[in-house]
Amino acid sequence: MDPHILVVGGAGYIGAHMVKLLGESGYVPVVLDNLSNGRRAAVPAGELVVGELGDPGMLDALLQLFRFEAVMHFAGYIQVGESVAHPGRYYDNNVGNTVLLLRAMVRHGIKRFVFSSSAAIFGNPEYVPIDETHPKAPINPYGRSKWMVEQILEDFDHAHGLHSCCLRYFNAAGADPDGQLGECHEPETHLIPMVLQAASGRRAAMTVYGKDYPTPDGTCIRDYIHVSDLAVAHLLALRALLDSGPSRRYNLGNGAGYSNLEVIAAAQRVTGRAIRHNFGPRREGDPPRLVADAALAKAELGWRPAYPELDTIVEHAWRWEQRFFGAMPVP
Repeated sequence: MDPHILVVGGAGYIGAHMVKLLGESGYVPVVLDNLSNGRRAAVPAGELVVGELGDPGMLDALLQLFRFEAVMHFAGYIQVGESVAHPGRYYDNNVGNTVLLLRAMVRHGIKRFVFSSSAAIFGNPEYVPIDETHPKAPINPYGRSKWMVEQILEDFDHAHGLHSCCLRYFNAAGADPDGQLGECHEPETHLIPMVLQAASGRRAAMTVYGKDYPTPDGTCIRDYIHVSDLAVAHLLALRALLDSGPSRRYNLGNGAGYSNLEVIAAAQRVTGRAIRHNFGPRREGDPPRLVADAALAKAELGWRPAYPELDTIVEHAWRWEQRFFGAMPVP
C-alpha cells in the first residue's frame, strides 16, 4: 500500500507544489487546510480535508481515519510585517497550533515530521552565506515563532522519539514549470509576484521598501529558490526520515543573492515590459542581506536545485501570472 502523508497547509503555495510531487512519487497525500490562505482548486492530488489545525478533536478523528507515515507542515503564517503588528496571532498559529499537532501525533504514534522553517530564524546575519551553525537570533515574531518550533521539536524528539527535519528556506519563488500551480496570495506581499503584477498591468506600480541598506544598490538582497526545488528537498527529507533517519536541520537556497532592483531588472528582461516602481520606507524586521549556504543539504540529502537561475524563476512565475490571471495589454 502506498504510504499516506498528511500535508498540513497543502492548499497553499508551497504546500500545493509538495502535494503534486508526492502524488507523482508514489505517495498518497491527504491535505488539511482551512482555506484561509489556500485554494481548493490548488490541491492537485489526494484528498482535501477542510478543518482547523487548532481543533484537537478534528485532529484525532483525522489521524484515526488514516494511517499516516509522516506529517508535513506548511500552515504557518509568513508575513514579517504582520507578525510585528500582530505577534499574538503568529504565536497562536505558528507555535500553539503546531504544538497541538505534535501532541496529536504522539497520541497516534506518528514519529516523522517535516517542518517548513525559515531563514528568518537567523535574524541579521553575522556572515553570509549562512550555514546551519550560524547563531539563531530572529528579529521579528515570525522568525521567533519558527525558531521556537525548532526547539520544541528537539524536546519532542528527546521525550517521544518524534524525528523531524526542519527545512530553513530563504525566499520561495517561481511556479510549477508545467503551469498547473503558482503563487496566488491576497493580498500579495512577495516581491516577484508583485513585480510581475506591475508588468502585467494588474498593479499600477510596485513599492521597493528601503533604498539605504548597506548593499551595493541600497536595496535588500535575498536568495531566491524555485518552489519546485523546495518541494524536491522536502521529498528527500521525507524519504530520509522514512528510512529511519535522525532529526536534521538544513538551510535551502541557491547561494546567490539578488537585490530588489536586480529582481526588477530580471523581470523586465523576461517580460519585455517596463516595470514602474517607487521607493518606500524600510519595513520593520527586514534584514539587509540573506543568502544561504546549502552545502549540507546537498551532501546529506543529495539535493540539487534544477532551476537555480533568477531569470528562469521569474519566467515560470510570469507564465503562471499570464495563465492564471490572463494576458493584459502592455501598459
